[in-house]
Formats: sequence, C-alpha cells, structure tokens
Amino acid sequence: MTGPMLPLSGVSVVEVSSFVAAPLCGMTLSQLGAQVIRVDPIGGASDIHRWPLAADGTSIYWTGLNKGKRSATIDLRAPEGQALVQRLIVEGDGIAVTNAAGLDWLSHDVLATKRSDVIHVQLLGRGDGSTGVDYTVNAATGFPLVTGPVDHAGPVNHVLPAWDVCCGLYAALAVAAAVRRRDQTGLGARISLALEDVALATAGNLGLLTEPQVNGTQRQRLGNAVYGQYGQDFTSCDGIAFMVVALTGRHFRDLVEVTGTKAVVSALAAELGADFTVEGDRYRYRDVLSGLFATWFAEHTAEEISAALTGTTVLFERYRTFEQVVKDQRVTANPLFSVLHQPGVGEYLAPALPTMFDGVHPASAPAPALGRDTADVLAECLGLSTEDIARLTSAKTIGSDNR
Repeated sequence: MTGPMLPLSGVSVVEVSSFVAAPLCGMTLSQLGAQVIRVDPIGGASDIHRWPLAADGTSIYWTGLNKGKRSATIDLRAPEGQALVQRLIVEGDGIAVTNAAGLDWLSHDVLATKRSDVIHVQLLGRGDGSTGVDYTVNAATGFPLVTGPVDHAGPVNHVLPAWDVCCGLYAALAVAAAVRRRDQTGLGARISLALEDVALATAGNLGLLTEPQVNGTQRQRLGNAVYGQYGQDFTSCDGIAFMVVALTGRHFRDLVEVTGTKAVVSALAAELGADFTVEGDRYRYRDVLSGLFATWFAEHTAEEISAALTGTTVLFERYRTFEQVVKDQRVTANPLFSVLHQPGVGEYLAPALPTMFDGVHPASAPAPALGRDTADVLAECLGLSTEDIARLTSAKTIGSDNR
C-alpha cells in the first residue's frame, strides 16, 4: 500500500532527532504515508553507530528506526545550515518533530514567526525540560521494584524501552491530530511530550499509582505470576518453559481438567473456604495451585503439553528466543513482514506498520544511507540550484553525496 491510499499521503515532516522515541514517531508517520526528511548533523547524530551492527559496521538499530525516510546531513551549528532546516520546515508543510534540546532556532516560537500555523513537536526527558532517558525514567517510576523474581532484593530493569516506544507512538498520534485540526481551523500547534510523563501516565492509568493513594498498599513482586488473575510459568520434562494464563472461570476449569487435578482442587477449595470460580481467590491461592499444576507439566514433553492445551480454552504459549521467533510462522508467514533489502545490512524480513488499512499493512521501505538525499531534498523542496548545492558542500554547510 503506497501513494494516495495512505492517510498521511502528501504530508511532509522534518525530523531532527536521535535514539528511539523521535525516530519511531517519524517512521510511524512515514509508514502512514508522510514524506519524512530526517536531518542529521554532518557525520550523523549520536545514534548513527548504535549497536547492534552489521558485518560492515552499519547500525542495524539505526536502519531499523529510519525505514522509509529521506536523509539530509546539514551543519546544525552554522547559521546558514540552521536557516536551511528552518526553510525545509516552513516552506514544506510546516511540521517539525525533534528531541534535540537547547536549539532555540528550532523552537516553536522562532518557527512560528516564520509560519504561524507551524506544527512543532518537542520530545523531552522530563516535563520541566531536564534530561531523562528510558532507563532513568523507568527507575523513577516504580516499575523496576515490582519486576523480577519474588525473592530478588534489588531493582530489575526491563529490556524493552517501553517509555521510548510509547512516547514515539503518542507523538505520531499528536502529529496526526494536529494536522487534522489545522486542516479544519488553520491553527498550528505547540506540542511537547515528556518521556517521564508518558511513564507516569501509564502507571496511573494501570492503577499502580492509584493503589497506594486509595488503598495504602504497595504492589509487590510477583515473578511471572499475573496480578489479580491466575497466570504462571511452567516447565516441561524436556526443559521448555510455558506461560499459562486463566483469566475466566472457563479457562480455569479447562486447566484443572487437562492437568487431572479436579478432585484435589475441589478438596483444596473446601479446605480453604475458597471459590475458584472467582478470580480473586485464584490469585490469592496461586502458589498452591501452581504447585499442583506444575507436576503435570513436569511429567509431559513440550509437544504433549501443546497438543493437550490446544484443545482447551486455556491461554498459553511457550517461551521463545528472538532467534526462534524469526524462524516461526508468526514471522515467516505473517503479512506484516516482507523481504527488505537494506544496504549495509542485507536482506531480511522487516515489519510494516502493525495497523492494517483496508486489510493491508503499509509496507516499509529501506532506510537511507546517512545524508543520501541532501542534494535532492534541497533542490526539490527549496529550489536550490546545482551551483548553490556545490557551494554549500564546499563550505561544509551540508554533507556531500556519498553515493
């Protein structure tokens, strides 16, 4: 799906960014049909060589977050370079996305003097403008102290940069909403979005901050259990780990049936005065229930477990490594993925936009080489001549075309 069918077709966005949240915002807008011009300093921003790297040193990380964009490299410290970036924004569609801090010339106030309906998105670490990254924000919002094994004493960071990801998607949503409002009213937008606020809002929305305020209780570590429900990990006799979840009474009845524990679970309920049709009781007595079910899992192979549970309503899945996932039909036979040839990285199955429009995932295009589109962008968007571009290149105001 390309061209005018995409919802943001015809929209142009200038992105001055690095790391995860802002590039993810730009890539999402690109997958929705927008032309996204990523502007980097000459030589690249601080994420150009971020691991993992391909054999020739190309950043798999950088190419992964910049699929489908155009790349321009400009000296962001030189007044003439700053003026070029301002012109790309103002003379384009007046939309800028950045997480760069302290660049007054790229601020909403300055750009709004040149175009009153500018849409400017500033991603921040914290709401007061101070710095913060996913790992420090996560430490400050409580999650590492409820993550990990029950008997672990210290904090456990999650591997997923969740707040970066959420922040990038919130930012893309904000751009789409601001474009719609501008189309209706002619108004621009000054949008700011802080990583820490995204994390705090999420903690509040999920009740993690409400619970201590209204109940005076603190969420405890649960390991791989599921808070308020029944869920636990089990291991087969051939060493394969499974996650098993029973959210409803029907799920739980099927789990009891398949594990052959109906009589003992009924006796346990009577002895404890528990009602296992109620999710709260299933959660309250999760440890003893898990001890009963664990025996059945430990006596069966992974294939036997999968076959038995597939015939029930029980929610389950075996744990897989990333290497196993890429070989699984969830990837290999999934229309979300298609073969992408990425220069410097090679050929691989790359995801499109997870959202489907009219039954189709908008596909991803390769990420550009750093600075590949500098001359083309300046010629097409600003009308610069070949002589203009040669002069700017010679003065090192813009990066040279490395093709």
